[in-house]
Amino acid sequence: MKTCIACGMPMEKASDFPGGDEKKDYCIYCARPDGTMQSFEEKKAGMTEFIMKTQGFDESVALKTAIHSMKKLPAWKNYFKEQD
Repeated sequence: MKTCIACGMPMEKASDFPGGDEKKDYCIYCARPDGTMQSFEEKKAGMTEFIMKTQGFDESVALKTAIHSMKKLPAWKNYFKEQD
């Protein structure tokens, strides 16, 4: 089983991968409609919205939570190194 490099979701079946392509390292929720991976800003906005909906946090807390989670994920490792 793979884990999405951009959000951490477990990817267990073909439908978890963009276009069913199990060679991808990211999930359907981190893919754009054309199958490419979302940018950092796109993913940050999506994760913030998801956290607000599922956990009931206000936007500022959800944003901090999203960034905290993203810092631990391989897709964004270099992004945060550049910010230091």
